[in-house]
Amino acid sequence: MSAPIICFGQQPCGFFPRRFLYAKFATARRLQAEIGGEIVFFCHDSDHDCRETQTTLRHRKTGEPLTFNFAFENKLQRKFSPLSLKRIPAGWRDNTARQLGAYVAPPLAELFKGNAATTAGDFCLEMYRRMGLLEGVRVVRSADPAVRTAACDITDFFVDVAHGGEIVRARWMDGALKLHEGGDSYTTLPAGAFTKAQVSPTRDSRLRWMQSVLHCTHYIAGAGEQAYLNKADAPDITFVNRDPIERSDEAYAEIPA
Repeated sequence: MSAPIICFGQQPCGFFPRRFLYAKFATARRLQAEIGGEIVFFCHDSDHDCRETQTTLRHRKTGEPLTFNFAFENKLQRKFSPLSLKRIPAGWRDNTARQLGAYVAPPLAELFKGNAATTAGDFCLEMYRRMGLLEGVRVVRSADPAVRTAACDITDFFVDVAHGGEIVRARWMDGALKLHEGGDSYTTLPAGAFTKAQVSPTRDSRLRWMQSVLHCTHYIAGAGEQAYLNKADAPDITFVNRDPIERSDEAYAEIPA
């Protein structure tokens, strides 16, 4: 038998990761200690929803929460560009760092100040690396053209295309590329050819698409994720519940021992 491949997936979810993502790392390490094998973090950085990177921290003295997020260079990019391509304006890191002293310990603030990444996806991953979360973990990114090219064909997907001077993530619907403006409103983009290197999955097609590349044996998921995953898309996977953690949607603002 081949060695286990223990996987979990998540969008970049804050420049300090949300606590539920930290719990996935912890669950994977616990499982690895029990059965061996490799840990793989499937980072869905082709997602375009800027709300994913909201980072809620608590004031070190009062305990009051405050939610931070990246700034982006323009509205089109903020709404529709993949997280891997959302550019961070000059000055955002330094302006945010000046506020962090009241919310995180000095060593963590220093790690933040030294992060020179220029896109939201890269900045999040670099912070996770600096915090030690990625040690011994293989990271596979859904925005990687090589991953996309190797993945299986899917019928429910997004396509990264040029629009308005940016790369946007358009939904393939009814034979056309569309940007969701809210409610039932869509902007239809001009028709054009595209390749697999531009394609990324939707929520419902993500598991099968991911598994066609990773071939994992175990997949760690929280309760919400377990509810929508179509496990029939990956019958060879053993699904594992993420370990519970308090205040799961707030940021994990510590450096693991």
